[in-house]
This record gives sequence, structure tokens and C-alpha cells, in this order.
Amino acid sequence: MVQWDFSCPDWEARLREGRSLVPPLPLNQVEADRAVAVFNRLRLPDVEGTPTMADAAGDWFRDLVAALFGSVDPVTGMRMVRELFCLVPKKNSKTSNGALLMLAALLLNTTPRGKFIMTGPTQDVAQLAFNQAKGAIELDEVLSSKLHVRDHLKTIVHRVSGAELEIMTFDPNVLTGQKPAGILIDELHVSAKMSKAASALRQLRGGMISNKKSFLVIITTQSEEPPVGIFRAELMKARAIRDGRLKAAMLPVLYEFPEAIQKKAETWRDPANWPMVTPNAGRSITIERLQEEFATAEATGPDELRAWASQHLNIEIGLALHTDRWAGVDYWEGAAEAVFTYEDLIRRCDVITAGIDGGGLDDLLALCLLGRERETGRWLVWIRAWAHPIVLDRRKSEASRLEDFSKQDDLIFSTEIGDDVRDAVAIVAQVHKAGILGAVGLDTYGIRDIEAELTARGITGEVLFGDQLAPIVQGIPQGWKMSGAIKTTERALASGTMGHADQPLMAWCVGNAKAEPRGNAVSITKQAAGTAKIDPVIALFNAVELMTRDPTPRRPSVYEKRGILMI
Repeated sequence: MVQWDFSCPDWEARLREGRSLVPPLPLNQVEADRAVAVFNRLRLPDVEGTPTMADAAGDWFRDLVAALFGSVDPVTGMRMVRELFCLVPKKNSKTSNGALLMLAALLLNTTPRGKFIMTGPTQDVAQLAFNQAKGAIELDEVLSSKLHVRDHLKTIVHRVSGAELEIMTFDPNVLTGQKPAGILIDELHVSAKMSKAASALRQLRGGMISNKKSFLVIITTQSEEPPVGIFRAELMKARAIRDGRLKAAMLPVLYEFPEAIQKKAETWRDPANWPMVTPNAGRSITIERLQEEFATAEATGPDELRAWASQHLNIEIGLALHTDRWAGVDYWEGAAEAVFTYEDLIRRCDVITAGIDGGGLDDLLALCLLGRERETGRWLVWIRAWAHPIVLDRRKSEASRLEDFSKQDDLIFSTEIGDDVRDAVAIVAQVHKAGILGAVGLDTYGIRDIEAELTARGITGEVLFGDQLAPIVQGIPQGWKMSGAIKTTERALASGTMGHADQPLMAWCVGNAKAEPRGNAVSITKQAAGTAKIDPVIALFNAVELMTRDPTPRRPSVYEKRGILMI
């Protein structure tokens, strides 16, 4: 069977012009119109006057209803829009629309005893969805005679077909093993933080296989933190389909600003642009009300403003900013360059210092290479980290995020003790072999295995720091004694003399860094960061401390290279 094309290459123009984000599709118009008619008849029970969806819902959502229910092939019975991913800001009647869409699905269903599920991340969200569906039924005598509401089970049963709609929280233990005819997941960005979220979604999709009319709808806002786990994966897939880079049975409807607007505060802060991502404007929300909330968030502080923008304008957060954040975080995103590897760094630089930081099995072992670019003198940052799989159990709240970093090759899971040290030092050895290793900086209470592995790799001896000889492996005092390196890094980022490889793991760690004033000094410690990881940031400061000492690499003599040097 030929798969439909769900790409929408002119999506930016459609957003600006207020047009539908659903591309032209060969729908069964009779079924599409029938579904819209059922949906339009339902009422909102919690709005004054209990308006029908014909008045309360926007055409943007009716387009989704039409696409979902008008996509069943009349010959094969296969639903062509098997999945729908809708990214829409808060206050656009997301949960209410979703609940009534699922109620319409229950009424339109032809599968005997079909099971429909609407799930949200919390009990409150699930209860709101149930209340909307229940209230709509109570407002319609015909629906009340057709459907039986079982309050204590949060279930609505069709008296004739035996099909049921159950409202539940996104609990992987409950969702596993279901064989649904239709699923709606609300606020996936919150559910994605659960340790077994990926498994639950996989199980739900697996349960759909036996029913060719089954569907999965995801309606969510952006995350208040950088996207992680299944939310990030589904969002990236939806964008790829929308842009024509991927073919899949998912209809993407993404109310988000183009990247150029998201990256410029002066453009996304302009209310003239807000209608682009507010499809329900004039109904459940107005631009004027958003302006009032924006002013309140702005007056509260930058953290509140960024959180507000993520939820009400779908601005994707790159760094998790907090009030006691390290000053350098404000310049980190702006210092990003085109992604480069450590091999690129070796080719581009005349000297590289290495910083290594690591702790126990539930910490990260982090390596930072800081290079001085040969042509410009700018400092360039590249990092990699290693972790033992036990961290996924001990830090369940961060498990999805760490697994994402692993897929991006910024984080390596080492199953054998010592593999992390060997891998990190092997990279340092490549820098040393190239003749541009300035020095290696470790915590003065660092792991003895690292020093032993450096020695085994021949990274020993002395280098010049300015005009003074010093060991190539240096202990770097931590805590407030690192204040000089911290402030140097801040200034380098602010002045544009430091760039980095735009690695998501490092962006997250930089966002986790909390600054503590210590007299005239400043301290960034793991204790201040709590369970959040900052090891790569500490490794960066170790490398910066060495670079400020103006190291001169000790290049092997021609006789050493030939293996004939005698002492």
C-alpha cells in the first residue's frame, strides 16, 4: 500500500498566514465530514453557555479530526493517519479538545468492544479530561442514553458496541499489555521523564498492530527544560516528516516558531508574531491576555519568563536557567559553532590542554579538550563523558536524558570497570602523539587509575608553562581555588574568544552549574548542583586553568620517533 505524504514544506508561510498546517490529503470526505459533525455537536461543560464545539473549537482542530477519521481506506479498511503529533501551546484548549476527540472516536467506532485510552502525566490532567467527556455526555440526552459513565473507574462504555473509553495516568505498569483501538497521550513532555516511558509507548504501539484502524494521537506543549527521552524522539521525528526528510505514518502539526525566530528574543517577544503559534486565539485565549501574562512573567524574572515562553509560545529551551546560575551560561548558546570532533580539534589547533573530572560509579567521568586555534588564537571546547549503567538506576530522574546523550555519542556507557579511564586517556594519547598536548589537569584528589593510565600511555615528563618547567600532568585545586578559571571562562565566552562544539550534554551540564560566592571568589561544586551532573563543566575549568599558564607542548624529537634515541 502506498504511504501518504505528510510533509508540509510551506509550513512557515502557513503559520504566518494563519492557514491550516494539515497538508492536502486524499481523505474520504464523507467520513471526514461525518466525524467533524459528531465533534461539532459535543459541548464544553466548563465554559459559560456550554457552547458546542462548532462554536468553541477552531478550524485548526477540526482539520485534525477530519484527517484522523477521514483517512480510513474504504477498500482495505486501513487507517492512513495512524499517528498524529500535535505540538500546541497551553491555553489552546488542548486537553478539552483531546477529550472530546476521543469521545467522538468512541461514538464513531466500528470495532466491537474496542478499547480507547486517553492518558495524561498526572492525576489532575487525567481527571480534567474525564470531567470534560463526562460533562459533554450529561449535556446531551442522546449521548446519555448511548453511553454509560462509570465514575469510579474513569471509564465511559458504549451501551451498544461494548466499546469503552478509559481515562488514566501515564503509568507504564498500567499501560503495558493494552491493545487499544485508539490512544491519546496528553503532555508527552512530562510523561517522557518517567524511567519506563519509552517501554510504555513501545508497548502501546505494539498493541495497535492487530487493529488496522487503530490510531495514536499525541497532543503536547513544549517542555520547560531541554526536550528529553521519548518526547524529544517523537518531536524530532515529527519535524523530519514535516520537512520532508522522513516518510512515516505520522501527521505532524507543529505550532512552533521557525528556528530563526526562536533564537532571537526580540522577535519571539513581539506580540505581533504570537498568533502564528496560537491557533485558538479569540476562543480559549486572546493575544491581549497573553500580553498580560508575559508582562507578569517578565517582571518576575528571567527564569519565569523562559518557562512562560516554553509553555505559551512553544519556545524550545536550550539551557535550564536558574537564579543562582553560573554567569557563563548566558553566553553559552551564542558561543556554539558548527559541530566538530576531537580529530577536527587536533587538526585546527597548535596546543590542546585536557581536563578530566570523575567520581564514583553513579557519576560521570568527563574529558574536556580545550584547543587554541592555530589561525585565530580562539579557544575551542570539545567534551565526552563516560558512565556506568548503574547511574540509570541510581538517577532515574535523569535516565531518559542520559540515554539521549548516549545516542548522540557525547556519553558512553562502559560496562567494564576501567573502560572509561582507558577510553578517555586513549583520546588524550592521540593529542600527545600529534605533538600538541599542553598538559593534563586532574582534581588533586582525582582517580589514581587515571594517573596510572596516563603513565602507561607515556604521557609523562615536563612541559614549559611560560618559561617554567612543570609536570605534564597537573593537579588542579577545586572549590573556590578554581575561581580564576571560572571567571576566565566567563570572560572568554562573553567576548567571543571561546567557542564550542554545540554538544547537548555540555549544554545541559552548563545549565546545571550553580555559582556560590565565596568572598571575592566564586565556587561551582557538585554539592551545589545536587543530583544534576556538572562533571564536564569541571573538566572544562581544569583545562582552562592549564591554558592560562601558556603551555608549550613537548614535541618528541626526530630520534624518538625513529626509536633510536639513547640516554
